Amino acid sequence: MSDAALAPPAPLLTLALVDAIRGAARAGRTTLECSLDLGRSTTQVEAGADTFRWRARHWPLPMAKERTVYRFDGDRFVAVSRYTQALIKLVPTDWGPPTFEIDGIKMLPTARVSPYADAITKVALVAPQGRVVLDTCGGLGYFAAACLEAGARRIVSFEKNADVLWLRTVNPWSPPTGGALELNHGDILEHIGAIGAGAVGAILHDPPRFGIAGELYSQAFCGELARVLEKRGRLFHYTGSPNKLTTGRDVPAEVGKRLRQAGFSTEPMLDGVLAVRR
Repeated sequence: MSDAALAPPAPLLTLALVDAIRGAARAGRTTLECSLDLGRSTTQVEAGADTFRWRARHWPLPMAKERTVYRFDGDRFVAVSRYTQALIKLVPTDWGPPTFEIDGIKMLPTARVSPYADAITKVALVAPQGRVVLDTCGGLGYFAAACLEAGARRIVSFEKNADVLWLRTVNPWSPPTGGALELNHGDILEHIGAIGAGAVGAILHDPPRFGIAGELYSQAFCGELARVLEKRGRLFHYTGSPNKLTTGRDVPAEVGKRLRQAGFSTEPMLDGVLAVRR
């Protein structure tokens, strides 16, 4: 899309964009059509070797690095990252919508598909239209955004990491909170007990990988997912396939067994398990 009203309040830059601006200047092109919000819209800038002009001001070009998104802090462009207990950073993709990393571990699939498109595909599996949806581990909010687009009645989302919530305020692909989206800063493990039995019609459970958050794959937690989901409600449970090549461990099969014991029928689906509450 190309719409000045959709343009970001301040640019977001990547190495590829910085190189494109400098390349245009070297080639003698005065203007460059590009995106300053990671592919959500396009705009024109005046290209220079060390700066670019946009919205009647000059912006300094950073010495950019790969796998980094840069935001303007009022003086210069700095990496969109924070370190509290772990290094959390926004990471550009070839698709536009970024992923994020925690201590170098990528949190969303990007190799063969956009993380945003991946979320749309998985959300469609749980048929959220008109339903209350529980989004257990909100991340950048792509599941929530897809639920909103699919017509969910309400999305109740939890994210325990304050730095990830901060990334959402910078990422133009993250949906704004409000309306049908209720975003809670909290650990789903601590809050799921307060959700009523059968109170939600669909669940999206996208926990960090097993080695980081094994408790979110446990039999006890599967039981809580079954308790809060209405009968015939659908759940998509991300599992990935950690250690499958090195140890032969089949985490999707393990999770499927726990879900069946909790009261679901299951089938392997994509990088996880699709389950229906019996």
